[in-house]
Amino acid sequence: MHMTEKTVLTYSSYLALDEILGAQRPVSDSHDETLFIVIHQVYELWFKQTLHEMAELQLELSGGFTAHAMRTLHRLLRILKLAAAQMDVLETMTPGQFSAFRGKLGTSSGFQSAQFREIEAVLGRRDERVLLGQPEGSPARDRIAAAMARPSLYDSLLTYLYLRGYEVPKDKLYRDVTEQLGPSQDLQELLLRVYQDDTGAAQLCERMVDLDECVQEWRYRHLKMVERTIGARPGTGGSSGGHYLMSSLAPCFPDLWAVRSAM
Repeated sequence: MHMTEKTVLTYSSYLALDEILGAQRPVSDSHDETLFIVIHQVYELWFKQTLHEMAELQLELSGGFTAHAMRTLHRLLRILKLAAAQMDVLETMTPGQFSAFRGKLGTSSGFQSAQFREIEAVLGRRDERVLLGQPEGSPARDRIAAAMARPSLYDSLLTYLYLRGYEVPKDKLYRDVTEQLGPSQDLQELLLRVYQDDTGAAQLCERMVDLDECVQEWRYRHLKMVERTIGARPGTGGSSGGHYLMSSLAPCFPDLWAVRSAM
């Protein structure tokens, strides 16, 4: 919204409330559909903020800034905790209440959330099949592809550790970031040294584990919500529903988890 000198900025105009509060357009007469829409719209707003904070976090890590990165991680953790807690509200909807309008949703599905796919890419996922859920040539598809072509959050952590004086293996520090990075014994040995030093770098690594755990918590809450709402039935849009969600529970930063066995 373009503001002129004569425009009076109000609470409503600043927050674009007319647009936001007019964005709920149910496709059925079901009372509960409004809740379903609002919850998912709020999720998309939090996804937007999550991407905003993750971009800042990567800048801070790539600059070697411990305190600033810790502060941004703290905010990210609070956002993800809140996102997981929203499942409590969605779970007030019974299977019967959801079924009352589910058939009207057509091929639309949460699996088509471009922002969540972008978050996954920032966290390190490299799977071009997710692009198929977005129209070819669309801005959403381009954003996901661009995220998969940039260093992941874990790559930024490795840059941070290098700047803090740790000898990160060159094949990992300068790797092809378009490829999926799996568990690495070399990186686990490096992380063990970081934890043994017990400095700010070790504390930052622990906050990265917290972040990974929050993502897993959100995925688990999502899985249980789907199971209690539609059981083992396929999801809308042709997804496999709970079966797919179960397969997505693996950690984003496996090295940070694996190193615990050596401490």
